[in-house]
Amino acid sequence: MSIEVNFDGLIGPTHNYAGLSFGNVASTQHRNQQSFPRQAVLQGLEKMKTVAAMGVEQYFLPPPCRPNFLALQLLGFSGSNTDMVKDCFAHSPALLASVYSAASMWTANAATVTPSTDSADGKLHLTPANLARTFHRSFDHRHTAQSLRKIFASSDRVIVHDALPPAHALSDEGAANHTRLCAGHSGPGLHLMVFGFDPFDNSLPVPQKFPARQSRAASEAIMRRHGAANFLMIQQTPIAIDAGVFHNDVISVGNENVLLYHETAFIDSQQVIGRINQFFADQNEAWFPFEFSSSQLPIRDAVQSYFFNSQIVTRPGGKMTLVCPIEVSETPTAKACAERVVASDGPVDEVRYFDLRQSMNNGGGPACLRLRVVVDKENISRLNSRFRIDQAMVERLGNWASEHYREQLSVDDLVDVALIDQAQRADLELRKIIEA
Repeated sequence: MSIEVNFDGLIGPTHNYAGLSFGNVASTQHRNQQSFPRQAVLQGLEKMKTVAAMGVEQYFLPPPCRPNFLALQLLGFSGSNTDMVKDCFAHSPALLASVYSAASMWTANAATVTPSTDSADGKLHLTPANLARTFHRSFDHRHTAQSLRKIFASSDRVIVHDALPPAHALSDEGAANHTRLCAGHSGPGLHLMVFGFDPFDNSLPVPQKFPARQSRAASEAIMRRHGAANFLMIQQTPIAIDAGVFHNDVISVGNENVLLYHETAFIDSQQVIGRINQFFADQNEAWFPFEFSSSQLPIRDAVQSYFFNSQIVTRPGGKMTLVCPIEVSETPTAKACAERVVASDGPVDEVRYFDLRQSMNNGGGPACLRLRVVVDKENISRLNSRFRIDQAMVERLGNWASEHYREQLSVDDLVDVALIDQAQRADLELRKIIEA
């Protein structure tokens, strides 16, 4: 038996709006605005607590310590930590913002996951994303691999791979471009691997305004190393990318036998849906696709509301909850789409709205904050419980954040040397919580 385990990113104390993610409309729109780190982490914890209360296993991934002094040293800065921060700010405030980035909170970019039911060796495989297209995230994979190895340290049936080489041709942005469909988590799955460009095929259409981030070569390499034979390679439409759909999870979302997608999500949608139909027909199982047209949900509304960046979680008993950002309830077209899904005869029977504005303002909704890992019963009992969310852990992390997080933070505050000590002290105290 296998179940879904959600891993959410714990939002770090240097959460800020530097606007570092070109192609991410929300990130650009909120550049240089004031952020609220304490509010951000408490919003994320509230979502984790609520999902756990639904009966879904909920864990968290800790943030890496910031600023990233290793990156500063590799870039030629030297001296004390204070010297490096001041010198970097004098050279380039944007570069300093990059090494202070808290973007690892978006755990959908942490890794791509293949459960044991789908792998050739019967083991759970995780490959941390190299995030090679953006400098501020290009170091994240090291911390991700370290955290996942701590959580799964007691199991010999889990393989946490190293990230793919950090080459443009192998640009990998993780589960934000991966969806696993199945009749149930314990059964075989079909992996939808959505890519934006193919570095070895110049005949494919490409976006003109914003860069495509996920490489077909990277997606194929991950499926090979995981030993997953049942997958589809699907290209994003350039029109969606140019509208601000920098990852597939901004234009489609799936869980088990449910798939929500916009008509502009995939090149050759009919062929994609046909292949999925065949997968479920071969198992004599039903599935529930929901296509949304541009007249029902203009792509601008999809991007602004992050309707497709909602989570779909399966509750004990088999029914599902659609976990939406509050912006969906405030966007009439998006709210109507959520209500259509709930009113159908499919498994989704409720929608829950969450205030995640601190994350949303930087371009990440509920699904961005979450990595779904399907874990078999044997491995569930071996997970490191220090990373598990329950009421006591929520309270402990909330108290920790209230003590160590600033209420407000501006990009100009990043040169404040007191922030170095605050961030490092927060990291030290968090390690005491998870390593006790």
